[in-house]
Amino acid sequence: MSDMSDLKETARDAKTDIKDAWRKADGESLGDKVATATDRAKDKVADAGDELHEEADRASRDASYEQGRADEMSRSR
Repeated sequence: MSDMSDLKETARDAKTDIKDAWRKADGESLGDKVATATDRAKDKVADAGDELHEEADRASRDASYEQGRADEMSRSR
């Protein structure tokens, strides 16, 4: 993962931890537990989306690089 994804993941985790602590301030109910579990699941989906996006970007850059190399090779003949 990139530094930006790590930063985003850390920020999401911190946000969820703060929300969880706020929910527990007056005692924890079943609704609080469900809300926290939902927040954590959303965070994991967002983290996976970030990783997928980074991999797609990397694949696109690699393909463009290889296409550029192929173009240069065909011009130099």
